[in-house]
Amino acid sequence: MHPISLTDSFGRSHTYLRISLTDACNLRCLYCMPEEDTLVTPHAKLMQPAEIEGIASDFIKLGIRKIRLTGGEPLVRKDAGEIMKRLSALGAELSISTNAVLAHEYLERFKETGIQKVNVSLDTLDPEQFKAITRRGDFERILKNIYLLLEHNFEVKVNMVVMKGINEQAVCQFVAWTQKYRLDVRFIEFMPFSGNAWNRDKVYSSADMLDQIGRQFEYKKLEDGVHDTAKKYKVEGYAGTFAFISTITEPFCGGCNRLRLTADGKLKNCLFSAGETDLLGPWRAGEDIIPLILSTVWGKKKERGGRFDPDSYRENSENRSMIRIGG
Repeated sequence: MHPISLTDSFGRSHTYLRISLTDACNLRCLYCMPEEDTLVTPHAKLMQPAEIEGIASDFIKLGIRKIRLTGGEPLVRKDAGEIMKRLSALGAELSISTNAVLAHEYLERFKETGIQKVNVSLDTLDPEQFKAITRRGDFERILKNIYLLLEHNFEVKVNMVVMKGINEQAVCQFVAWTQKYRLDVRFIEFMPFSGNAWNRDKVYSSADMLDQIGRQFEYKKLEDGVHDTAKKYKVEGYAGTFAFISTITEPFCGGCNRLRLTADGKLKNCLFSAGETDLLGPWRAGEDIIPLILSTVWGKKKERGGRFDPDSYRENSENRSMIRIGG
């Protein structure tokens, strides 16, 4: 018998659900999207607004208290605003991860639906390097929208995926950015997914980053929460903070409280899990999905999906690409 709560066999309680709205995106970031053309899931196979609302309601009955909308890029979905409105009525804290290209168009909807926390993906502060990493050119719009969000008192986190030999030299530039701006910059170690050409040599560790930062800045360690994925720091006297998400070199699985729902309605109990559970099909068939949710959570592995040793691992070919999981 599984307990009637979102607790796994290691005693971890899950209160945080990340819902991907789409696997489409207006950028083509190297670490997220495979180099080959990827087929976007047809709209009919995506969870529709009422279905997202209904499935999310079941999760909330089981103890979910925080929902983050992800993608792909969630704001390229035409009914993203309707989805926000539906979810905002359920009582959970609502937040969003975005590349911010379209954030200015949704500013008022964010406010109306209680979204206060916005995570923005940005991997360089150099316009030309931005084009190389994203294979697109919306750098200035993203910067303008980050400043716009700050002006309107949103809590803004900037997520930078750091890849050795590509953008590790920009780490200190991002820390310097926090001097005047109330930004929380998070440096993310390059993680393996299908099609993103990952290998261990491209990982620039959180220890390497901190060493680089320490040569230029005097910083202090901040207190981390039990469920935090990021280890937080602050330069004395600066307005913002910086942190590290060290999935590869120092995994934080012991305090994990996160679940992921893909845009096509599959539940993943870990970012790296090979398995996933279809919730949308049973939902559309009128079945009770709560037993499926409970079983999937109970089967969560102790660490990193129970699947790989990053020291010998080459590419996570058994998993989806990052864009098809949800950031």
